[in-house]
Amino acid sequence: MVLFIPGFMQRGDTWRPVAELLPERYPSTLLDHRQHSLEGRLGEIAEAGAGAVLAGYSLGGRLALRAALRDPGRYAGIVTVGATAGIDERATRTARAEADERLAAWMEAAPIEDVVGVWERQPLFADQSDALVEAQRAGRLSHAPGDLALLLRTAGQGVVEPVWHQLLMLELPLLAIAGARDEGYAAAARRMADTAPLGRAALVPDAGHAAHLQRPGEVAGLISGFLADLG
Repeated sequence: MVLFIPGFMQRGDTWRPVAELLPERYPSTLLDHRQHSLEGRLGEIAEAGAGAVLAGYSLGGRLALRAALRDPGRYAGIVTVGATAGIDERATRTARAEADERLAAWMEAAPIEDVVGVWERQPLFADQSDALVEAQRAGRLSHAPGDLALLLRTAGQGVVEPVWHQLLMLELPLLAIAGARDEGYAAAARRMADTAPLGRAALVPDAGHAAHLQRPGEVAGLISGFLADLG
């Protein structure tokens, strides 16, 4: 079984285009989070993912890594898309935490329409088509600003310690996927693959940060191959 874990401000069904392309012998679950803190979401992954391959995008990928490092015997493998094992440099991490706290404080007082509008205009998503941005909007608008602020404060990259060193001891197979145009996360995918003993990396051509949405067929093919190798 594959447990698909969504990114920040996403719902589980954003993974559906990939899940529907997997061979029938690989059943899947699209996790739709009810909890909005780091520990709450890790608990949901543990509850839903026993025996599964965890597949997470962005924040979901970082959560998948942490869940597997916490309890590696519970899962069969890990797939990340557009994810990293954290920010190494303490000063950079502190600056990110301060920026995220300012964003969280603004989110709490803003209408969800304004929050989504700002989120969609990030440079990270600049290569996404208007149609793709529009397709994600309903899911983003379904969130409460206070829930998003809590998630940012507890699971944002600035407030959690990096797990690069722990990857050296990861006993699970890891597939780290990134869009070829997403240079920072492509470098992170290669580093994760080089660090984890059973890691491999794959870059998706003509895709940016959300490779699973921009090129679902290619991502599904990579995941299918990974699952086949697991036996």
